[in-house]
Amino acid sequence: MADKRYLFYISQNYSYAILRPLQAAILARGDKVAWFLEGNEVDANFLHPDECQLMTVREVKNYNPAAVFYPSNIAPTFLPGINVAVFHGFDAGKLDKRGNNDHFKIRNCFDLYCTQGPSTTKPFTNLAKQYSHFKVIETGWCALDNLYRTQVTRSEGRPTILLCSTFSKKLSCAPHLFDTVKKLSQSNRWRWLVQFHPKMPSEIVNQYKSIQNDNLSFVETDDVIPLLQQADVMVCDTSSVLIMFLLLAKPVVTFNNIDPQKHLLNISEAELLEQTIEKALSKPTELISEIEDFIRETHPYRDGQSSVRVLNAVDEVLSGKFDLDKKPSDFFRQFKMRKKLNYWAL
Repeated sequence: MADKRYLFYISQNYSYAILRPLQAAILARGDKVAWFLEGNEVDANFLHPDECQLMTVREVKNYNPAAVFYPSNIAPTFLPGINVAVFHGFDAGKLDKRGNNDHFKIRNCFDLYCTQGPSTTKPFTNLAKQYSHFKVIETGWCALDNLYRTQVTRSEGRPTILLCSTFSKKLSCAPHLFDTVKKLSQSNRWRWLVQFHPKMPSEIVNQYKSIQNDNLSFVETDDVIPLLQQADVMVCDTSSVLIMFLLLAKPVVTFNNIDPQKHLLNISEAELLEQTIEKALSKPTELISEIEDFIRETHPYRDGQSSVRVLNAVDEVLSGKFDLDKKPSDFFRQFKMRKKLNYWAL
C-alpha cells in the first residue's frame, strides 16, 4: 500500500506547535508530510532541518496530498486533497462585527472539522446538518498531545505566574495591568513569565521587556505548552490560550473577560490582581470543581492521542463513507486566496 501524503498549510508561527504532534503521528504510520508556509507572518526558520517545505502551489499540486490540514479559519479550495480544519485555538466567545461567534462561522472551505470536545462538536454538528458539505468528527485537539505526554520539572519552590494577553486593543489586559505587574514583580514572592500573542503591538511588548528582572521574564516562543506546564496560575483576558491552561486543571485570573463564567476568577480593577492571584493559588474546592466541569465539555481527552484520532477521522472521510455535498463556490474569497498565492491555473 502506497504511503499517504499530507500537507500542513500554515500562516502563523504558533501553527508549528499545533501541528507537530500530528506530524509525529503521521510519521509513526510510515506516511509522509510536508509544510507550506503562506504569507509574511510565518518564519521558515522555525522549521526543523528534517522537515520538508514546499515552496509553490505547483509543488503542492505535484506532491498531491491526500489531505491538507489548516489551523486557521479559511483555506484555498483549489489544492488537491480534502481540507481539514484542526483549529488555531478554542472558542473564547469572541464576536465578529455583526455580533456572531466567529468560531462557528462556516466559510465553505473545509470538508472535515476535527472538533475538540462536546462544546464545539454540538454547534458544528448542527451546522453540518444545515450545510451538508462537511463532516464533523470529535477527536480532541492535536496541539494538546504534548501537553499531556510531557511533564516539566519545577526548579523553584515559589509559585510561577504566567501572564498572557491577546493583541486586540479592546480585549487586551496587558496595558491595564502593566503598573501592577511591574510592582508585583519587584517582590520575590512569585516568579513571573510573560508571553503575548504574536500580533501584540510592539510598544506593549517593549514595555514589558523593559521591566524584566530576576523575578520576571518575557518569553518569545512558537510553543507555549512548556510555559503552561511550568505555571501555577495564569493571568489573562479573553485569549483562547487561557482554555489550554484550564485544561491542566489550574486556575486562571482574568481581567475584563467578555464571558466571565464560574471556572474563571474575573476582575475589572488592576488593584484586585494581587489578592485574586492569592485566591487562585489556594485552589478553592468550588473553583476546581467548576474547572473540571469545564474540561469535560471543552476537551475531555487527556490521553495524548488526539492526533491519532484526527488521522482516523481523515481516513473515514477519504474512504467515501460519508456522502457529502459539493462545497458551494465562494468566488470572492477564493479569488483573494489565488491573488495572495499568485496562482491562477486550474
